[in-house]
Amino acid sequence: MVVGDASLDIDTLVIGAGPGGYAAAIRAAQLGQKVLCVDKGNVGGVCLNVGCIPSKALISAAHQYESVSHGADIGIEAEGVKLDFGKVQSFKDGVVKKLTGGVAALLKANKVEYFNGEVMFISDTEARVFNDQESPRYRFKNCIIATGSRPIELKPFPYGGRILSSTGALALQEVPKSLVVIGGGYIGIELGQMYAKFGAKVTVIEGLDSILAGFDPELTKLVDKKLRGQGVDIVTGAQAKSAEQTDDEVTITYSVDGEEKQITADYLLVTVGRKPNTDGDLGLDLIDLKMTDRGLIEVDDQCRTSIPNIYAIGDIVPGPALAHKATYEAKVAAEAIAGQPSKVDYKCIPLVVFSDPECASVGYSEQEAKDKGHKVTVGRFPFNINGRALSLNATDGFVKIVSDADSGLVLGAQIAGLEASNMIAELGLAIEMGATVEDIALTIHAHPTLGEIPMEAAEVALGHPIHTFLKK
Repeated sequence: MVVGDASLDIDTLVIGAGPGGYAAAIRAAQLGQKVLCVDKGNVGGVCLNVGCIPSKALISAAHQYESVSHGADIGIEAEGVKLDFGKVQSFKDGVVKKLTGGVAALLKANKVEYFNGEVMFISDTEARVFNDQESPRYRFKNCIIATGSRPIELKPFPYGGRILSSTGALALQEVPKSLVVIGGGYIGIELGQMYAKFGAKVTVIEGLDSILAGFDPELTKLVDKKLRGQGVDIVTGAQAKSAEQTDDEVTITYSVDGEEKQITADYLLVTVGRKPNTDGDLGLDLIDLKMTDRGLIEVDDQCRTSIPNIYAIGDIVPGPALAHKATYEAKVAAEAIAGQPSKVDYKCIPLVVFSDPECASVGYSEQEAKDKGHKVTVGRFPFNINGRALSLNATDGFVKIVSDADSGLVLGAQIAGLEASNMIAELGLAIEMGATVEDIALTIHAHPTLGEIPMEAAEVALGHPIHTFLKK
């Protein structure tokens, strides 16, 4: 407790305890800094509490439920398969509790002081932290802002009642009979497909010409096909206009090609992107940070803002709003504060959608590589002739490796299929270390595994595949 209005001295103030904030706090403490980490929510931030982790727990449960329900394809007929969604939610909550508890333990083990409350800047070297019980003031040498983001709320579709944000969709205590999703990005597709697997009738309304904008069209076509096969209606080129809700349902009005249509469902899920948390009561206007017109904080290649002792990371700075990007930037910022020459290099940020099939991408797409002036060679190998994929009855998908035709350097990769989220790591490492397709082809991969598919794709790129033939 602070006596009077005296200030406590610390080395580094970290604002936010999500994947960026807690990683920054831990790394800064490891480097000898006296660290205070402040968050008004729960340790772990959005990702661990109402984002990445709970959604993946529910997606995993939905996949298992679907597998058991459709086991007849491989000779396993299970009668009377029942879904207890309350227990599914308990499983999800247990995963969240274990991980958030683990983060709290890590902060404590690294001697990071944690304060559950809010922050208000007084100046660029001083801030007040406060909650209902206390409001100490701290003087800091450096600060790392990692306040994250929140779902964008559209005026015609205010959250509440039958209109859900992603947070609300993860907290439903029963599977809706019907669900409309506005937004066919990765959050909408992941959650929409998850509820479809649990038995909901799902309709996705997307304003663009295809779902999962920004991903290789080869990947999105596979997901689109699978969704439709699961009974999901996908309406592209559509403009959502309004919603009217009662106690039991919500009716959405939208237009396609100038024709107005309506659809009624139990719930409406709105997933049209996220907004940086830089517009609250943090007091950023008092320290005059340079920001973009989208509310993002401008930073250099060490995550330093326009004020030299203040850094910013994660969803509040330019670039994709990804937990692993925030964690990466966290370590760079903490090390920069410690005087190390760490800098960000974004060429190997993997993008992953936990759809079915999973999609993952790293580095350049084929078109991006060509646009950069490369003469490109592509190696592509399908899941449906891989022994492990066949034995898992998971044959949808492929691995595609984009390489420089002259040097053989791996420039990028795209994967659709089971475990794409894990398999992309090898190809990200290949790009990071400057490996060639020959390096991948010469690496002995265990058999029978899905991991062999990148090796096979590399052999296709080299022109001498073993388990397929080249088209002439």
